[in-house]
Amino acid sequence: MTTLPRIVDSHCHLDFPELSAELPEVIARAKAAGVTRMVTICTRLRSVPQVRAIAEAHEGVFWAAGTHPMSAAEEPMATVEELVALARHPKFVGIGETGLDYHYTADSAEVQKVSLRLHIEAAQETGLPLIIHSRAADEDMAAILTEGMKRKPYACVMHCFSSGAALAQTAIELGFYLSMSGVATFPKSGEIREIFAKVPLERVLVETDSPYLAPPPHRGRRNEPAFTVHTAKVGAEVFGLSFEEFAAATTANFERLFAKACHG
Repeated sequence: MTTLPRIVDSHCHLDFPELSAELPEVIARAKAAGVTRMVTICTRLRSVPQVRAIAEAHEGVFWAAGTHPMSAAEEPMATVEELVALARHPKFVGIGETGLDYHYTADSAEVQKVSLRLHIEAAQETGLPLIIHSRAADEDMAAILTEGMKRKPYACVMHCFSSGAALAQTAIELGFYLSMSGVATFPKSGEIREIFAKVPLERVLVETDSPYLAPPPHRGRRNEPAFTVHTAKVGAEVFGLSFEEFAAATTANFERLFAKACHG
């Protein structure tokens, strides 16, 4: 019997109804595909009980929590103390997702910036990696991430990276990681693949962001953690590696960044 390469879905949303309705089957399919660990992301703190329960109930599933930038104006402002308290849970492995999104919610830019800075402080306090969502906000994002690093070091992943080369360069210079999602597999995403090709391999993760952004051959349908494999196969091509080599490298990267997820 051939052993599948181990791979990690570093960002998914298992509590969203598209996946939660058949969660045991979704997780079983992921593990059958070689996806041995998943980080399920809580995007509104009021959803913490459901997301935490999913991680507690399933081996290999970890969780993170924060306020998504697109919700920052309509949710109570997270506090550093709240986030630090959540981090005490044994399977809580990251702060976020947080960030800036000016594509749909530019009108709440100032609130988003306040929220982002609070999440950075929580990452600095806990030592857990910050999970960043960035869309149409490259300059402000680079400035705030750099400003935070000058105050106190912290770790970070730019989740579902689809921004420009300048933000990628800033992230790498700060010691951060870039995560490759299904977006990087789309035929028209050549520019994103070119950006990733210039990133050091030891700074790359893979994810699904499921239930969104399914890679081919599932594009246009619901995404799920098992499909991490399709994105990783494209990533292997970008780096000129075998799938096995790329899976091993990105798994090692995940374990370095999300060290707490090596247990539990």
